[in-house]
Amino acid sequence: MKNMKLSNLLNLFKVDKNLINKTMSIALEKGGDYCDLYFQNKIANYISLEDKSVNKAHTNIDFGVGIRVIKGDQTGYSFTEEISPKSMESAAQTAANIANGTKKTPPFELKIHNIPDYYPIKTQWEHVNIEQKISILKIINEKIFSLDKRVIKSNIMFMDESSYILIASSDGRICFDFQPMTTIAASCTAEQNGKKEQNSFSISGREDINFFTSSILERLAKETVSRTVKLFDAIKSKPGEMEIVMASGSSGILLHEAIGHGMEADFNRKKISIFSDKINKQVAEKIVSIVDDGIVHHMRGSINIDDENIDTEKTFLVKNGILKSYLHDRISSEYFKVKPTGNGRRQSFRYAPIPRMRNTYMLPGPHKKDEIIKSVKQGLYTEFFSNGQVLIGAGDFTFYVKSGFLIENGKLTYPVKDINIIGNGPDVLNKVVMVADDLKMAEGAWTCGKDGQNIPVSMGLPTIKVSSITVGGVR
Repeated sequence: MKNMKLSNLLNLFKVDKNLINKTMSIALEKGGDYCDLYFQNKIANYISLEDKSVNKAHTNIDFGVGIRVIKGDQTGYSFTEEISPKSMESAAQTAANIANGTKKTPPFELKIHNIPDYYPIKTQWEHVNIEQKISILKIINEKIFSLDKRVIKSNIMFMDESSYILIASSDGRICFDFQPMTTIAASCTAEQNGKKEQNSFSISGREDINFFTSSILERLAKETVSRTVKLFDAIKSKPGEMEIVMASGSSGILLHEAIGHGMEADFNRKKISIFSDKINKQVAEKIVSIVDDGIVHHMRGSINIDDENIDTEKTFLVKNGILKSYLHDRISSEYFKVKPTGNGRRQSFRYAPIPRMRNTYMLPGPHKKDEIIKSVKQGLYTEFFSNGQVLIGAGDFTFYVKSGFLIENGKLTYPVKDINIIGNGPDVLNKVVMVADDLKMAEGAWTCGKDGQNIPVSMGLPTIKVSSITVGGVR
């Protein structure tokens, strides 16, 4: 689909270059500096299976265009679900009202900008029938119940999505992207001696039906059950300050929330973030390097082009302990006089883009996982995180740890559950004293919320040691 002719791409939305140029001219007629049109046609299917029966199934279709005008650091935005000359002209006039001047900046002639494909697929989701999807859910369901007799209930959700995006901007670029997405999330409840425990596991990515091999389905079931039944033996940790070893993979949620949001450039442009005066300053030990990466193949947070027509890339936020860059959109890059990083993202055509993360992770370090665990006399090993709260300005956070282990005399001993950890993002970053060589990306269906917009993201982490975090809980 990347090699389609421009005429074919425009035909997907029943528009032509003349209509786009006319719409942008109207949007810029009051003196706006820049304009873009974001066309989207998204088809999403959802199926839910509870125990052995399909209990929910529905399809959502989203179709429309968003029109944005930028004047300095101000944004005018309007959208319409009807792509017609009249409705587009009306939306353009609304967006134009952000500006109030006589100078007009006409749009450049549109030329197609070819982009790479970081998530090629063989089969579009529109060509997969519902019976194939239901059979996958039934396989996982049967495996979940067969793995442990204590399992009394299961719930499995399947989602697939095809999003067709066309972006035209007044700088003359026009791009097309096809964005697939799929998620399977499984949960189960188990009962032992009258006590019930519940846990879940999910896998998500920009993949097609061929991704769900028998080994993937087997792992979905095994992880769901093992995470659940392990909780029967889990205890709660003593509260207090202690060393924390964070497991590779989904522990990266702490990196995303407590640190990553503070590096989004809009917070720094407005002097809200605690990192706003720390460019080219040391914020961590030399063993710490953090990137936000839009080009990881098939990863949930990857994008071929960002939502304001900027090429995506791998952006170093922290390199050898030094803060090197924020995550920029067009507005912040102009403000800071730097190159955009391709982090302008939006939930849909109904929203204007803002700086957002993609796949955020810490690079591998010089240590080994076992070496890190052995270095801790008394502490916690955290594996799976749930929801948390973060104050962007100060960087203070509270996170819920679903499960992990006590570390006693350099060994993992009792499993633990239901722990709160409390700290400050920049402070924790400074306290990362060991980084292993086992970087792992989170596989789950992580969704990031900001300013009322939810977008798919991912994160990753090698095993790391934080010298001190406050732990809440009662043993």
